Amino acid sequence: MKKYALIVILMLLALGSFAAYRVTNNDLFFLIKKNFTLFSEVYNEIAVRYVDEVNPETLMRRGLESMLQALDPYTVLFDESQTQQMNILTTGKYAGVGIEVGTRGGQLVVLVAMEGYSAHKKGVRAGDIILAVNNFDVTELSPEELELQLLGEAGTKLMLKVRRYGIEQDLEFELIRERIELKNLTYATMLDPGKRIAYVVITRFGQGTAAELRTALESLSETGPIEGVILDLRNNPGGLLDEAVKTVNKFVEPGMEVVRTKGRTPDTNFGYATEEPPLLPETPLVILQDGGSASASEIVAGAIQDLDRGVILGERSFGKGLVQIIRPLSYDISMKITVSKYYIPSGRSIQSVLYTHEGSESEMSAQVPDSLRRPFKTKAGRTVYDGAGIEPDILIKKPMPSMFEIVLLQNSKFFLFVSQHPHIKRASDGSLPESVYAEFVQWLKKDGFSFKTQTEAMITDLESHLSESGLSSSSKAEIQALKNLAKAKRDADLTTYKASILQELHLELAARDGGMTERVNVKLSYDPVVKQAQQLLRDPERYQSLLRPGL
Repeated sequence: MKKYALIVILMLLALGSFAAYRVTNNDLFFLIKKNFTLFSEVYNEIAVRYVDEVNPETLMRRGLESMLQALDPYTVLFDESQTQQMNILTTGKYAGVGIEVGTRGGQLVVLVAMEGYSAHKKGVRAGDIILAVNNFDVTELSPEELELQLLGEAGTKLMLKVRRYGIEQDLEFELIRERIELKNLTYATMLDPGKRIAYVVITRFGQGTAAELRTALESLSETGPIEGVILDLRNNPGGLLDEAVKTVNKFVEPGMEVVRTKGRTPDTNFGYATEEPPLLPETPLVILQDGGSASASEIVAGAIQDLDRGVILGERSFGKGLVQIIRPLSYDISMKITVSKYYIPSGRSIQSVLYTHEGSESEMSAQVPDSLRRPFKTKAGRTVYDGAGIEPDILIKKPMPSMFEIVLLQNSKFFLFVSQHPHIKRASDGSLPESVYAEFVQWLKKDGFSFKTQTEAMITDLESHLSESGLSSSSKAEIQALKNLAKAKRDADLTTYKASILQELHLELAARDGGMTERVNVKLSYDPVVKQAQQLLRDPERYQSLLRPGL
């Protein structure tokens, strides 16, 4: 009897839950119908009776866009032409300037400046805040809308205006659109043949990334076992989720959950686990990341960190933990809509921005404050936190280039100097002769290179303002003294930034001699993050202490 009573109770509870679900759904459908009717009536009244004639299609599109602005920046509409252009991007072949963009703190920023293309060669860098394209203000555009502004015919020019942290004045770059073919794995080498440390760069998680990684690692292991791996995910904006999972699987045993998506509907709740035997299950692993590492690259770094499988080194990642799908609509319109969030093995989210869905547009998103960040535990019991992307185990900040270096890059001075001086050669060991620096300085002077610093611009403005009321001889002398000091400081920059100038010249010479591959080879010899990763892999005791502190 008790058994039947228990069954009845369970059935009643189930029916109650179903009834509650139906009531909730009925309420939702009622609200949708109610507000859709109201919206339709308002739209009809304005289109038909408003004092001035309005375009019904423009009016409706603005209404839809305003509605989507109350959500996150990744939920957007595409018309037929935009969909076609986005398809060009997803195929990996298009004409652009070599940057990928996203949002940070409500601003459009450069996530990646791809090496070898116009933007990178002219000095555009990840983290630059994008203000205008061809003098058109783009600050109110979505990342997808901005990307469409950057596309065009190969060979056409584009003016890009950005703001850079630590630099007072805005920067302008004249860029050339060129045919761009996106690659997944762009570089693989044995950095330290004696210690057998492999170095692999993955720039995006497109179709076949994990297979390319396997091929690269197997090729590098042909001359002997790999004793350490540096996986460089810096400036990697992400890509396909399943490729990120398969990449983790190269280092982690099967059956380990890498990421879980959670949304409102059952079809958006799913766990993704490793399935195959790993290629390198125990080889020490260091992952490099920075503020341009987003989405799928954060899943890889976060899963490796949560499973205590490797050490994360560099800067904090971007913090994009939202999942989008493309939904086709009527009349050749498509909508990319955020349907779920990523959660990595510890249970934490990598999303670094809160979207409040209320208030004014400027209040809709904000960085997650430290007080709201929650602690989680890795597999070995280390404490990690959500709400700020993936924080590295070892923090290494990027050095910020000076305004002087930026102007040299903007004006292609390193490239032009190397191009105009074919007699300059690297030493037999590949190093750069010291004499190149003096020759470069003399060339700059003959070339008439000059630039006005922010300080000099302020002095000029001050002089102009004071001149309106008349300048005394003593004031003129003081202003001239300020000008002399500012000029002396600018002239001294050639000596102050000698090391950086030599590095850029070395990279250009390497590119001239051996193309982008040789440029990367030389760049690695300067890279402080790669050097620290190598040192860590040469120190097994320190490596293990980071993964299992206290042991």
